[in-house]
Amino acid sequence: MGKGGENYGRKENTSSDNSDGEIFKAWSKDVRECEEHFKVSVKTGLSHDEVENRRKIYGFNELEKHDGQSIWKLVLEQFNDTLVRILLAAAIISFVLAWYDGDEGGEMEITAFVEPLVIFLILIVNAIVGVWQESNAEKALEALKEIQSEQASVIRNNEKIPSLPAKDLVPGDIVELKVGDKVPADMRVVELISSTLRLEQGSLTGESEAVNKTNKPVAEDADIQGKKCIVFAGTTVVNGHCFCLVTQTGMDTEIGKVHNQIHEASQSEEDTPLKKKLNEFGERLTMMIGLICILVWLINVKYFLTWDYVDDGWWPTNFKFSFEKCTYYFEIAVALAVAAIPEGLPAVITTCLALGTRKMAQKNALVRKLPSVETLGCTTVICSDKTGTLTTNQMAVSKLVAIGTNVDALRAFKVEGTTYNPNDGQIENWPAGQLDANLQTMAKIAAVCNDAGISQSEHKFVAHGMPTEAALKARYIFSCSLACVLFAINLCTVLVEKMGLPEGSKNVQSGSKSTILRCCEWWNEHDRRIATLEFDRDRKSMGVIVDSGVGKKKSLLVKGAVENVLDRSSKVQLRDGSVVKLDNNAKNLILQALHEMSTSALRCLGFAYKDELTNFENYNGNEDHPAHQLLLDPNNYSSIEDELIFVGLVGLRDPPREEVYQAIEDCRAAGIRVMVITGDNKNTAEAICREIGVFAPNENISSKSLTGKDFMELRDKKAYLRQTGGLLFSRAEPRHKQDIVRLLKEDGEVVAMTGDGVNDAPALKLADIGIAMGIAGTEVAKEASDMVLADDNFSSIVAAVGEGRSIYNNMKAFIRYMISSNIGEVASIFLTAALGIPEGLIPVQLLWVNLVTDGPPATALGFNPPDKDIMKKPPRRSDDSLINLWILFRYLVIGIYVGLATVGVFIIWYTHGSFMGIDLSSDGHTLVTYSQLANWGQCSSWNNFTAAPFTAGSRIISFDADPCDYFTTGKVKAMTLSLSVLVAIEMFNSLNALSEDGSLLTMPPWVNPWLLLAMSVSFGLHFLILYVPFLAKVFGIVPLSFNEWLLVLAVALPVILIDEVLKFVGRCTSGSARRSKQKSD
Repeated sequence: MGKGGENYGRKENTSSDNSDGEIFKAWSKDVRECEEHFKVSVKTGLSHDEVENRRKIYGFNELEKHDGQSIWKLVLEQFNDTLVRILLAAAIISFVLAWYDGDEGGEMEITAFVEPLVIFLILIVNAIVGVWQESNAEKALEALKEIQSEQASVIRNNEKIPSLPAKDLVPGDIVELKVGDKVPADMRVVELISSTLRLEQGSLTGESEAVNKTNKPVAEDADIQGKKCIVFAGTTVVNGHCFCLVTQTGMDTEIGKVHNQIHEASQSEEDTPLKKKLNEFGERLTMMIGLICILVWLINVKYFLTWDYVDDGWWPTNFKFSFEKCTYYFEIAVALAVAAIPEGLPAVITTCLALGTRKMAQKNALVRKLPSVETLGCTTVICSDKTGTLTTNQMAVSKLVAIGTNVDALRAFKVEGTTYNPNDGQIENWPAGQLDANLQTMAKIAAVCNDAGISQSEHKFVAHGMPTEAALKARYIFSCSLACVLFAINLCTVLVEKMGLPEGSKNVQSGSKSTILRCCEWWNEHDRRIATLEFDRDRKSMGVIVDSGVGKKKSLLVKGAVENVLDRSSKVQLRDGSVVKLDNNAKNLILQALHEMSTSALRCLGFAYKDELTNFENYNGNEDHPAHQLLLDPNNYSSIEDELIFVGLVGLRDPPREEVYQAIEDCRAAGIRVMVITGDNKNTAEAICREIGVFAPNENISSKSLTGKDFMELRDKKAYLRQTGGLLFSRAEPRHKQDIVRLLKEDGEVVAMTGDGVNDAPALKLADIGIAMGIAGTEVAKEASDMVLADDNFSSIVAAVGEGRSIYNNMKAFIRYMISSNIGEVASIFLTAALGIPEGLIPVQLLWVNLVTDGPPATALGFNPPDKDIMKKPPRRSDDSLINLWILFRYLVIGIYVGLATVGVFIIWYTHGSFMGIDLSSDGHTLVTYSQLANWGQCSSWNNFTAAPFTAGSRIISFDADPCDYFTTGKVKAMTLSLSVLVAIEMFNSLNALSEDGSLLTMPPWVNPWLLLAMSVSFGLHFLILYVPFLAKVFGIVPLSFNEWLLVLAVALPVILIDEVLKFVGRCTSGSARRSKQKSD
């Protein structure tokens, strides 16, 4: 169990607790103490009775299923939003009023019900999307369960049970593990059957390669990576055979703690910066709507509530209340609410984010949660894993050291390339086709003393076997075959390919089954392996006995840890193939080269051979040969591998990706800090961080590079995290990653966290942006993330951040556009109520404008081209307002003009026969004075008032029954003009939104052709409801004549000129402010 993990997911009594509640640290106890504590014998296992007793205490070996929220609770949570609540209230009131007016029947009944039904439909769709996103939150927990083992081979009652369901395991069970097995619980290794035991546990601990396990105890304070005698649930055996004692099951395992941490992180998820801003906007909008509604009510109270003062008294009497007029002005208040709320905003935001995900997908960033697109734009810190993200996760030889012409001279060659592709890079200053004897021996050992292979899968090269061995096989091809067609094989690997073949060698036939590693194949045919001396932890080397053909001696080829191979060597091979004694000077020279390579974080392998094999002179792999018995006992391997001839050494590493350095520089220019959090070795991580630019080559990083354990012991962790520049945390455990992310978020940072393993899932869930690896990532990490990198490349994150910033700027443009449009609608209704004229815009028309007409231009603004310097600016603060005071003033001015224009054109039609030279009298409508229009409610008391019939398209509207209907049913033409002016102004206003301060002269409309297309679509939709009779009835409008359209354009176009003037003022004031700041600086 990981150090410090005791507090995660524990029961009251667990398998590792002593009677006093103290943790039993099985990793620091020897096998006998573990047997005594768990009251079990390794040979016989637990009895069935004891198993049942323990199951009652500890339960089944499975992860808990946390009860998610009920579907109804999730639905109700979708209405816990200010804008949604206002819409819901408006819809309910509209529905009640429609029901009340329904008794009148006719056309108005259809119109009245459209509005509430459309609003209800919006709310239902919004709730469905929200519930779907929430229900996905628990998928990471389900994916975690899938990596658990289903079966286990167990010893109970002195009998072996080969396939026991893993959930039936209890603490104290004895479990057998073999190659390929998935570990079913956290267990203490008690007996090694094979000489070595390796497990792949990188997904849990973050280590870049398989780790060796032992049955020997380790220190009590060992971290999770240091617990060499513990195997963890969900990890996989890649080499070896052993017996283990179960110490932790279910939620008490390391994977159980990860499960708990994911659950806790999912409970503390916060709203995105954009959602917070919209919530704040909604709250302010609620206050504004309330105040304006009250004001409208007070202005119009005289129309539905009157009273008298008797005998000049001060107390009012004889109150008269008109319910019909009260209802009418209540409908105006509802229209005001509909006008103030940008109903189309949620749909447009969702559309823009969805379009953003497509752009990001083209840059290999697959977004799983739409709000993540916007959050990326304000990322201030990227916490990146090292292995596979900053590096290729493909072990590559970067340096080759061979022996020179004498024992005191070494030759060093730099090896290029960062992948398993044999054609990736070359060896600098390499004698292609003219390999000397020493280099030929190195090539032979690298090719033959090797159990790995390289294959091609979907245009990528994949290693089979140990990564270090695959790297060796990938390096010696330069002269072998650059033009070969690539096919996958499993025979040999890559260091040999870049070296090429010896001069005069017979090339591999073109019909060979391998064209990826033909040089390796040549060596394996030339020197046939007949026996293998497997790697073990004591001698730290691997050897093979090879037969080089008739008349040649058998030879032993060895590779392993340089110090160990050197200690067993007595001679050294020179450049020309001659062999001389390995003296102290030569040995020190080799060790010095080893030290230089190790300090550069290279993993080094030494090569040696032996051609005096007395016991194996006639051995050909036959099991009946006496020498074969020597090979059956691994204890004999050290004696066979003595008196070696040392040949050279190579340095391997997991190299950084080529594009990462520039990506780090881009982050620095963009004001984004990069922190590397890895489970790998500190020295290795520091070397990589220097190479990729997180740290400068000669920078003192003693205060910027800590292990996870050291960081947790700091008093002021937040102060440490506030340091400028990059930071490195090595040997980090899952809880360290979580704590770092949590502390950064508490300090106001917007954190993007990368990860690929199970151990990364809690931190991915907790971060503002969790980024999982698409290739190397586990399903657990992907399900916990907000975004998946298709290419596992750090530079893709930086590209996604740039795209996120661009998307946010475009979202800001259309949000401001929609809000300014709504301010205009509010101003229109307010002026209508204040002036007392008939209602010029009804709710269903406003709803149509907000949802349909405004939608296409707002969406098209999401295609605005990004600023060229978008990644040269610091990230915006997450609490930056969408609308500052100057922008608010600008849109108030625009909104007031919209209100004046829509109300003004309504008044013009009633009171003027022509305007600006445009004739409006051709339809024959009756002109009235402004006073009559403002007091239209008193029409019944006017003497001799008549209204002539007028034409509206193909209709003739007459008022024979009641001339006062001229101000109700007769306002249809004036309403159409108001609606058309509103639509036209908002289309032209969308051009203003192309740039916050830039003039249309510098950023013309055609920089965003999608906006021009969207404007055409919106005008087309408006024409549709005007000229299709059924739709015209629903929306209460009529067709317009050519002159009337000229009037619409004349009233609408000035909005561009007004905003151009305001932008000019804004540019002048901001320029003055910048110059003043520069002078003060």
